[in-house]
Amino acid sequence: MSPMPLSRMPLSRLSVAAAGAATAVFLTAVPAAAHTEVEADKAQALAQNVTVSFHAEAESDTSGIKEVRVVLPKGITPADVTYGKGPAGWKFSATDDGYTVKGTELKTGESAEYSVVVRQLPDAEEVAFKTLQTYGDGHVDRWIELDENGENPAPTLKLKAAAPDAKPLSPSPSTAESPTPTAVETTPAPSPQAADTGKDDEGGLSAGALTGIGAGIVVAVAAVVFAVRRRGGAEG
Repeated sequence: MSPMPLSRMPLSRLSVAAAGAATAVFLTAVPAAAHTEVEADKAQALAQNVTVSFHAEAESDTSGIKEVRVVLPKGITPADVTYGKGPAGWKFSATDDGYTVKGTELKTGESAEYSVVVRQLPDAEEVAFKTLQTYGDGHVDRWIELDENGENPAPTLKLKAAAPDAKPLSPSPSTAESPTPTAVETTPAPSPQAADTGKDDEGGLSAGALTGIGAGIVVAVAAVVFAVRRRGGAEG
């Protein structure tokens, strides 16, 4: 049976066919969006010494990636992460909220692939590693959205449930709270202003000066009494 000519095809069927053809053309013409992917050798909650690998896809046609910065998810601290491997010559450094991996600018179109080792994954269903990748021309791709259906989703690692005998490790030494230093009670030396506070309101003399004056009066009275007695003894 030969296909029905378009001129004889019902309008409704013609519209559906046209819409389907347009959709097929659109889907094949639009390239897949660039993004950063993450995977792990042990994607399980509370797993220890896990190698986490990242693939930061390049999307610039004019410049190469030179730096990848990651903000760690809750439950993983910078002290829990060590460098695995990455592009030749690139260096790893910890930040306040994560880490950076950077070095010589890669070739245009070359993705940045590297790995880190995480001391222990948190007890969660998934962990998102917000990522900023910087190109040699200063452009920054921000893969930071927690919605996986968003335009710039953060690379997210889905985790299996923790093993029955798995337990959280104690915090890394560098992240544990430092002990509160023992307070040492000291007596500060009096300041010049404090030294003058012993003055009284009437004469402006300090308590020490008044004591000295009082002692002088006592000595003077004693001297007068002694002299009088001595004179009386001489006349008798």
